[in-house]
Amino acid sequence: MSWKKVCPLNEVPKLGARVVRTGTGDIGVFRTEDDRVFAINNSCPHKGGPLTQGIVYGNKVACPLHQWKISLETGKAEEPDVGEVACYPIKVEGGVVYIELK
Repeated sequence: MSWKKVCPLNEVPKLGARVVRTGTGDIGVFRTEDDRVFAINNSCPHKGGPLTQGIVYGNKVACPLHQWKISLETGKAEEPDVGEVACYPIKVEGGVVYIELK
């Protein structure tokens, strides 16, 4: 596994996201109000909605298609919905966001 530079932290808006394109699919990098950063698969487990276009609040993102709430920490859908997306290790060093990819 290796760390890939994504962007400076200030290029990920608070309560927003940025898409990282990989050879295996898109990953969403999300930033919370309190500057925590998470990375999860960008496709909702319900109907494949682009999670980076959803609303970030607390430690969750609401899918823009059907409002499924997905945990940014675990990738799991909030009950009563069932499903989950992959989570990726992420770090911020020197004001720069990095993601660990296989």
